[in-house]
Amino acid sequence: MKKILIINGHPDLESFAAGLAKAYKNGAIEAGAEVEELVLANLNFNPILQFGYRKRVELEPDLINAQQKILWAEHIVWVYPVWWGSLPALLKGFLDRTFLPGFAFKYRENSVWWDKLLAGRSAHIISTLDQPTLYYWLVNGRPTYHMMKKMTLEFSGFKPVRTTTFGSIRNSTAEQRTKWLRKVENLGRALK
Repeated sequence: MKKILIINGHPDLESFAAGLAKAYKNGAIEAGAEVEELVLANLNFNPILQFGYRKRVELEPDLINAQQKILWAEHIVWVYPVWWGSLPALLKGFLDRTFLPGFAFKYRENSVWWDKLLAGRSAHIISTLDQPTLYYWLVNGRPTYHMMKKMTLEFSGFKPVRTTTFGSIRNSTAEQRTKWLRKVENLGRALK
């Protein structure tokens, strides 16, 4: 049985991202996976990494629980909107506070290299846009893709990291959204 963690990084509990997370969960459960969820809007934590890595700030209980779920999972699904070419502040703060040295990675002494402490896990990023996906890729160069996939997840050892992007959400029809929800449910069913 595959252990899957779904992380909804949208601060609005009634967002389309919440619907996508639910669709993935339904498909994964149908496929026999064991599924846990983190809805960041429900967590109580300070999203600011107050002192960078210079001084450690104690993690709130919700972040300790989140780290335990990340370590438990074999596959993590990240669901969030792309805002200003980046992540919602809540999700960025969650990453800053949880993907710490000693948890997600460890720098090697006197070296430019690091150990990837979350290796052995795969990930799938499901993101939404208010612009057409082709425009996001060709004109804007997929900034969030590089930040999340390359600079965060792969840096920490996740492999493979798949991505699925939907847009333009703002101009989509109910029929398009239903089609996207079915696609994500099928991704869950395929345990990807």
